[in-house]
Amino acid sequence: MKKILIIMGHPSLNSFCNSLAEKYKEGAEKSGKKVEILYLGNFNLEFDLIKAQELIKWVEHITFVYPTWWATPPALLKSFIEKVFVPGFAYQHSKNEKSFKIDKLLKGKSARLISTMDAPPLIYKWILGDIGGKMMEKGILNFCGIKPVYKNYFGSVKMSSEEDRKKWLEKIYKIGLGE
Repeated sequence: MKKILIIMGHPSLNSFCNSLAEKYKEGAEKSGKKVEILYLGNFNLEFDLIKAQELIKWVEHITFVYPTWWATPPALLKSFIEKVFVPGFAYQHSKNEKSFKIDKLLKGKSARLISTMDAPPLIYKWILGDIGGKMMEKGILNFCGIKPVYKNYFGSVKMSSEEDRKKWLEKIYKIGLGE
């Protein structure tokens, strides 16, 4: 049975991000996967660091759900990553001081980024260059050995209709089914 961890990086449980996380979880569980969800808005960074690391070690797939604010994930998610994805857990510098070799300690895992934004995703990807997505994929996850990284962007949330949001929720449910 495939094990998935959803890391919900929006500080509010009343957000569209939370709706996407719950719908993804529903699809994944319907197809027989074991799913845990970690809400960073309720996360006690000092107390829950070990629990988060244990969950990350336990799973084969990590799904991050977060809003894109100022072209990158929110500070809440970045702070979580900085405190959890530390040397000795997520990666390790080589013992050879003359080499910049990094041991990637989270190999064998995949990830998905699910992000909402106020800008249309095409503008975010083509004009801004997918800054936050590249940071998450290449600067953090690939650096620690997590590959492949899939991306799903939803926006403009502010300008979306009820019908748009229903379609997005249906799409993410189907993605959850197929993970």
